[in-house]
Amino acid sequence: MTRNDAIGLPMSGADATAADLYQQALHEFQCYRGDPVATTEQAVSRSPEFVMARVLHAYLHLLGTEPDGFTVARADLETAETLPSTARERAHLSVVKHLSDSEWHVASRILEDIAIEHPHDILALQVGHLVDFYTGSTRLLRDRIARALPAWSAEMPGYHVIVGMHAFGLEETGLYARAEAAGRRAVELERHDAWAWHAVAHVMEMQGRTVEGIDWLRSDSDAWSVDNFFAVHLWWHLALYHLELGEVDEVLRLFDGPIYGPRSRVVLDMIDASALLWRLKLRGIPLGERWQAVADGWEPIADVGNYAFNDAHAMMAFTGAQRREAAERVFAAQAHATDGSGDNRFFVREVGSPVTRAIHAFGEGDYAETVRLLRPVRDRANRFGGSHAQRDLIDLTLIEAALRDGQLALARALIAERTDLKPDSASAHALLARAAEPRVRQVA
Repeated sequence: MTRNDAIGLPMSGADATAADLYQQALHEFQCYRGDPVATTEQAVSRSPEFVMARVLHAYLHLLGTEPDGFTVARADLETAETLPSTARERAHLSVVKHLSDSEWHVASRILEDIAIEHPHDILALQVGHLVDFYTGSTRLLRDRIARALPAWSAEMPGYHVIVGMHAFGLEETGLYARAEAAGRRAVELERHDAWAWHAVAHVMEMQGRTVEGIDWLRSDSDAWSVDNFFAVHLWWHLALYHLELGEVDEVLRLFDGPIYGPRSRVVLDMIDASALLWRLKLRGIPLGERWQAVADGWEPIADVGNYAFNDAHAMMAFTGAQRREAAERVFAAQAHATDGSGDNRFFVREVGSPVTRAIHAFGEGDYAETVRLLRPVRDRANRFGGSHAQRDLIDLTLIEAALRDGQLALARALIAERTDLKPDSASAHALLARAAEPRVRQVA
């Protein structure tokens, strides 16, 4: 029993209803809306031999870097490998296996090959795009999608997804005008495409277009915030704009409301919560018990050690909440990871360990050590994933540590980089004024 998907690719083991449910789940995944996991499970229930539904279900449990997701994905893989399948489907199953073993780079290459041979395989393109994000493969974020673009047209279902992903890849490679145009086009095609909203938000963040960024996200916030898995991250972007304007009360209102008011235990949400509080900490803003709430979320998974980028954000929470025992669990998990298999050992060795230790050192008031640890890794920090906007926290921490340690020449040099890229940045000019003082003010 084989059906074709909306673009004409064959899908093994699907009846008509299950195929429709799969297309619905794909659209939910593409826009980060609804519950694609539940919809995919309905498809599998309807057609237990539906290979691509099991593949999608596995991907959905792997791509959030949630510790419990690996077990689910491996169960999907075990079942799907016994089912009749096409060569393309078996290639997807191979990707699931490699991602389950944290072999991100091998998975990336297989996804490349799938999309080169089948440029209409939108799932291979989207999963590959996210793998590029997690591995910090900036060029592939753009070019994986650019390769497939000639095979697509505006009349094809899902075209907005291709345009929106291309927009983010263009932004991460500094092609801001093209990125903004593509992101806006994707939103015109599908107003609920949260990734496209996100791509334009990144352009405005990188260009220091703060007021425009606020206007962009507030212009139709229901489109990206209602029943959307990506909402917290876009609220986070909005908070960054308000922080740049010095509107701390609004930043705290957003944190206490849509960003962390629900006390989400989703890893990606906790990353945003930690990152926002750390920026506030660097500015010396009193945070009350907020650190405790975020640390409570990280505590049960402190020693998982499956992705170095997560470790760094967990350490922010443990440092802010002064939970030394939990911090030691992170260090132990990273030490274990470096001796293990999978690509995370490289993420930890090259970037994750020094960044995590620098965050801890900053919290302990050892600013010289923070500088020593961060300076060598700032130019290769993409290797443990994240976006330019997220990794900016490394530079912000390095600058603040240099200021507090009296390394004023270094601080001024680093601040000059920021003012060159964002000449109108109020926060950069505030840092520059502090660096020019005879005796640098401690903000905390």
